Amino acid sequence: MIITFIGGGNMAAALIGGLLQQGTARGDIRVVEISAEARARLERDYAVATFDGAAKAAPGSDVIVLAVKPQQMRAVAQALAPVLGQALVITIAAGIRTADLARWLGGARRIVRAMPNTPALVRAGAAGLYATPGTDAADRERAAALLGAVGETVWLEREDLLDAVTAVSGSGPAYVFYFIEALEAAGCELGLTAAQARALALETFLGASKLAHASNDEPAVLRERVTSRGGTTERAIAGLEQDRVKAAIVRAVRAAAERSRELGDQLGAD
Repeated sequence: MIITFIGGGNMAAALIGGLLQQGTARGDIRVVEISAEARARLERDYAVATFDGAAKAAPGSDVIVLAVKPQQMRAVAQALAPVLGQALVITIAAGIRTADLARWLGGARRIVRAMPNTPALVRAGAAGLYATPGTDAADRERAAALLGAVGETVWLEREDLLDAVTAVSGSGPAYVFYFIEALEAAGCELGLTAAQARALALETFLGASKLAHASNDEPAVLRERVTSRGGTTERAIAGLEQDRVKAAIVRAVRAAAERSRELGDQLGAD
């Protein structure tokens, strides 16, 4: 199966590395990238074929992954349309709706839209996927295998739910980093060195996430087990509740989802 990436940035590189690690032949991967420096880096790091234009790489492809910036998608898709052939199209560009992409591609029907996140760079990503009605079971399997090379995948039956995915997991790493920043700052304020505070904050997040992932219990149950009556954690949680931190997080995620919808409207407007 020939897989052609249009765009060779960080997310494309993560997917290429994941595919190679899972056994995809290097000769089955092509990358279109306008930057000569980026092409050289991809050739050096992954030993895959690179091209400076889609016309040279797209013909004969079974899958084409659109990994360019959303603002570049219209021009890239319109240039790709004449050489698309029968390839399945997978887009990982935020905000670009499948109806708009299909129009720019000249009426393509087999499209999978995916929203991955940056932990894909360390093979620990999470991605929501939506397939247009024109895709079949084999197309869905190909898309799931490709995104699954760098993390977990979740299929969605409605495309508009990708706005929620964008808000929860697409933007989610930033929320986690924000909380880690706060824990580090608190640790330093209480007398720990910056290195000590960072090590404790990072390992706490990593360990708690692993525990939640391995457990069949809800996060609320796991939290209650740490929260002894009259203890230190109870007082900390009480402070968070008093400041309505949970409600603030929900509002923030809703705001991110609304911005995702706005971007879809803006980028798809003719």
